[in-house]
Amino acid sequence: MQDELREYRVTAEPYYQPVADEVELYEAAYAARMPMMLKGPTGCGKTRFVEHMAWKLGKPLVTVACNEDMTASDLLGRYLLDAEGTRWQDGPLTMAARLGAICYLDEIVEARQDTTVVIHPLTDNRRVLPLEKKGEMVKAHPDFQVVISYNPGYQSLMKDLKQSTKQRFGALDFDYPDHATETRIVAHEGGVGEDVADKLVSVAERARNLKGHGLDEGISTRMLVYAATLIGKNVAPLAACRMALVRPITDDPDMRDALDSAVTTFF
Repeated sequence: MQDELREYRVTAEPYYQPVADEVELYEAAYAARMPMMLKGPTGCGKTRFVEHMAWKLGKPLVTVACNEDMTASDLLGRYLLDAEGTRWQDGPLTMAARLGAICYLDEIVEARQDTTVVIHPLTDNRRVLPLEKKGEMVKAHPDFQVVISYNPGYQSLMKDLKQSTKQRFGALDFDYPDHATETRIVAHEGGVGEDVADKLVSVAERARNLKGHGLDEGISTRMLVYAATLIGKNVAPLAACRMALVRPITDDPDMRDALDSAVTTFF
């Protein structure tokens, strides 16, 4: 069992700056093995939070990046052909449930609803996973937990979780950190001084005010780290910001000019 989970163990502490009481709340949820849902904008730290908590709790973490082509078999497993004939290969959800890992389904609304319903028996008092193709009922390991995440800003009637899914989870809301906390994160992760990080965060705050007024999404903390990393590699700040902050989020010439002006204000 340990050999199978070795590659999923978080061996080094992932850097994470708590924003409120999310660490304590998650620890309580894990103690109860409550399935958890993390909601927040792209690049605000949801995945890093899960990695940090897996490290803090000493539990292996199996991460699945959900997409619209993902099938139930991709989560559960399938029979494969090899030299010996056919053999069953557990999918990531089955492996996590069987061996006692945290299974993190990232951006779960990207998956089809007929795929995501397979988690239902694992996220109530039954804590079982039926493998119909194999004729097996997997009883979840005592250490197993399901965590899902998504960006509510991209919700639509066609792409949202069913209420029957949502109500099986506890939920934590995530957002971009306050200015001082985000500055520390960008300085640490990007390898720059806090003066540079402070200016980058100020640019991001200007851009986030434009969300819904020409921008679909603001500049994320992840993008700020990219810009800081470039600056740390001796790329000129204006070029780094254009490359990592402005060009990725809009193709509109007027919006690009507005964001470039915000960059020149601080650099």
